[in-house]
Amino acid sequence: MKFILGTKQNMTEYFTENGVVVPVTIVTAGPVKVTTIKAGGKDGYNSVQVGFGTQKESRVNKAQRGQMKGDLFKVLKEFRLKAGDKFEGKEGDMIDASTFEVGDSLQITAVSKGKGFQGVVKRHGFKGGPRSHGQKHSEREPGSIGGGLRTHVPKGMRMAGRMGSDRITYKNLKVVFVDKENNVMLIKGAVPGKRGSLVEIISR
Repeated sequence: MKFILGTKQNMTEYFTENGVVVPVTIVTAGPVKVTTIKAGGKDGYNSVQVGFGTQKESRVNKAQRGQMKGDLFKVLKEFRLKAGDKFEGKEGDMIDASTFEVGDSLQITAVSKGKGFQGVVKRHGFKGGPRSHGQKHSEREPGSIGGGLRTHVPKGMRMAGRMGSDRITYKNLKVVFVDKENNVMLIKGAVPGKRGSLVEIISR
């Protein structure tokens, strides 16, 4: 099992050796430091905790400082090991982009862009009302929400509300290129989140 933390940069195009253009997302991956390895016992599960980024000392309390073993990381993240997963490493090891190879299949998790309060057309893809025949201000209204025979709104009714800022996982994304010197990875397709978002990358 291979894993790393990184930050999303932006999207661009990448030309393969055959001249095929591939849409890719640029991700700055690592380096991360292994802070804790949990192997069953009192925790009851197996995982590897890593630290990523740097933080001001004034923003890290004493308990966090002890957990970070003296370092000042911006992010601490655990990667759980499933049955059959193996991690060949020890506490204090550094993990960078060189652990990944072109063609690796990735599972990427990040928080999507926040879009605030949105209507049903943008949030759920409703087509809205007709643009003529007496319609004046109802082009983007949701329409009936009661159902006619009921006196209440049914559960699960798609309506306007907060959109975005959700934890999203994409699977089967491929590594197209790895710059091992600068810890940069090009990943085929789109990665959730805005520029600078924290990205969790796993390859099994």
